[in-house]
Amino acid sequence: MPGSRPPQVPRRRRADAEQNGTAILDAAITVLAQQPEASIEDIATAAGVSRQTVYAHYASREALINAAIERGSTEVKLAFDGAALEELPPTEALVRLLEIVWETSARYPFVWHAPPVGAQDDLDRHGPMLGPVEALIRRGQATGDFDPRPSATWLLAASLALTRAAEDEVKAGRMTVEQATNEVSHSILRLVGTHDTTGRP
Repeated sequence: MPGSRPPQVPRRRRADAEQNGTAILDAAITVLAQQPEASIEDIATAAGVSRQTVYAHYASREALINAAIERGSTEVKLAFDGAALEELPPTEALVRLLEIVWETSARYPFVWHAPPVGAQDDLDRHGPMLGPVEALIRRGQATGDFDPRPSATWLLAASLALTRAAEDEVKAGRMTVEQATNEVSHSILRLVGTHDTTGRP
């Protein structure tokens, strides 16, 4: 009829699809935190959708895990932005930065057990947080708080390698997540040529 509004079904369908996608990702984060080996069926049940609906949004279990890790990385970046790290002395800022990473990873414990990926995929997973970390390293080198000899890109790559090594130790059962985070923190501080000045063990 003239003047009538077009049907809103496509718009509702898009909204429903977005809502399902969010529910699936929320469920995946919750379920995987409790059971790192949880299946797509387990996640679908928790999300209140069918297995087929999960696959309509995420082509594979790995794709769903990558989406969950990407959300965690984005949370870390937002926390970095809100922490005003640039206003802190470099060493204190680096300690706080590491605390943010570990505080966030505590909400995503399955990351420590995620299947290994290639170097480029690993960089993509950590993408949102790499810029602020490299900027902090460069600032610390410029002020003399960090060792100026290694390049900032090398220190960043070496820090990621330390994290991957810690993940391997956790997966092998030789370290707990708490031990791994402590060792990685101390190792990164030593790597950049400084140390933890907070007095914590």
